[in-house]
Amino acid sequence: MHFQLIPSCFAIASLCGAAIASSQLPTVDLGYAIYQATINPPVGALRFAPPLPPVGRNATINTGQTGVIPAQANPAWEVIAELFLDAYLTGQNISEFTNETSALALLSNLTAPAPDPSVSEDCLFLDVIVPEKIFNGSSSVGKTVKAGAPVLVWIYGGGYTEGSKLSAGDPASLVARSQLDGSEGVIFVAMNYRLGLFGWLSGNSEVTDNVGLLDQRLALEWVQSNIHLFGGDPSRVTVMGESAGGGSIMHHSTSDSALVTSYGGKGPAPPFQQAIPQSPAFQIMVPEQSKAIFSQVLGNASIVAGKTISCAEDLRALPFEVLAAVNTLMVGNSMYGTFTFGPVVDPSPNSYVPDLPLRLVAEDKFHNVSLMVGHNSDEGLLFTPPFVQTQAEFVDEFATLFPTANASTISYLTETLYPPVYDGTYGYTDAIGRTSLAISDFLVGCNAHYLASMLSPSYAYLFAVPPALHGEDVPYTFFNGDTSTSDDGLPVSSEVATAFQRYLTTFAMTGTPVSEGFQTFSRYGQNDTVTEINLVDFGSHIKDPAARSVCQFWATAPYYVAGSS
Repeated sequence: MHFQLIPSCFAIASLCGAAIASSQLPTVDLGYAIYQATINPPVGALRFAPPLPPVGRNATINTGQTGVIPAQANPAWEVIAELFLDAYLTGQNISEFTNETSALALLSNLTAPAPDPSVSEDCLFLDVIVPEKIFNGSSSVGKTVKAGAPVLVWIYGGGYTEGSKLSAGDPASLVARSQLDGSEGVIFVAMNYRLGLFGWLSGNSEVTDNVGLLDQRLALEWVQSNIHLFGGDPSRVTVMGESAGGGSIMHHSTSDSALVTSYGGKGPAPPFQQAIPQSPAFQIMVPEQSKAIFSQVLGNASIVAGKTISCAEDLRALPFEVLAAVNTLMVGNSMYGTFTFGPVVDPSPNSYVPDLPLRLVAEDKFHNVSLMVGHNSDEGLLFTPPFVQTQAEFVDEFATLFPTANASTISYLTETLYPPVYDGTYGYTDAIGRTSLAISDFLVGCNAHYLASMLSPSYAYLFAVPPALHGEDVPYTFFNGDTSTSDDGLPVSSEVATAFQRYLTTFAMTGTPVSEGFQTFSRYGQNDTVTEINLVDFGSHIKDPAARSVCQFWATAPYYVAGSS
């Protein structure tokens, strides 16, 4: 078994049509391997540890066609959410969802899905897709391609517990859109990273926090070292990701290392120059929660394995199938709207994530990159428990989400910032709208607002195609002509999708989002200007609805006490 970073199809037709036959594909010598990177997989002693860079050399030419995805897990509440949203958005009776007992009863007949045969712990692969004209050094229309093409690197979302480099869709049309009107086009790279307890187990000194982020960083450093072999320019890299992918970008920008907030912005320059965080999402987790989760992992592993598991070393010695079962169990039982595992703040010296990313951005502790950030009109509804109906339930919801918040902070949050006033004054007219707005603000909206406010130059968009729930811009980002691929069952507008793809790719190529026939993005600036992606007045400039005074509360984060335990 080897830990591999492989381009699965690195040369495609000039307009991203059918892939060139494998026998015709050129090879790329990466130094340590031909067309295939090979290092030790993150198993055994490397579980819960940083990934290792390539070593040695493998002279075997590999076509890279084998698809592998990380261990996956889905929270059970997603089943309730799907049923609830279908009823809520179509005006049906939702009474069975507003009572927690009846809502949870919907899970009584739930069965675990069959394991995906593509799942492997040896999952750290990446794909590189290169237009033929870039690889060959000249375009099909006779123009010379600028030395070193721009690179667009994708980090997928999925709550940090599900997804893969292929899960968002085929990037063929996105790459094709970058080549319109004689444009140079982009090289597209997509990576896997470890998920669930495999990527985010923390709360114990014997495991490394946030190894999922370190997987991503190794892939980004791989791009810096090797993308020139495919015709790419390592100084023209844009990283793009949605939800957990966007949240990861935010962490990479504010830590002490090489990414946006990595290492509190004290480390070297990031391995990318531009970023497109789409709905950058991050659910806070304090050290005391991490420790409790680690203990739960040990307890559940003991039950599944049929023997006592008392430390991280015992976990490393377990068969993959046992840990995968524990991961499925724990993520499945996640509190409504949460995923149990994800990035954690580690206040220890030289930590990659020394504090909340939003607080680091607010404190000017970040690496500046050019930015195109987006969020959707209704980010919070997907994560909103419909059975939070009373003031007491609202208070309990946020006291549970923020266990280090004192009583006065919870009181300020639930009575002053989001009071039980349903006349529309505060942006909601019922209990569901109230909870949804609060979740939207802290989970995504204020992240996007502060990133756009602090990084420069910055552009922003509001994805407002109804119902514009969290994640519904993904089918538009990876639109390939199928107008029935929207998550909510509504058809995808091909006109909106193709123009949106052009905005994304022109930003990657030029640093300015442009789509022919529509308005060019304006800088976010002091007017908090966003470009609206909608079915009507597409491309119009409006004030960011997330730019509200409540964001100061979420940025200063009095609900989180660093180093608490």
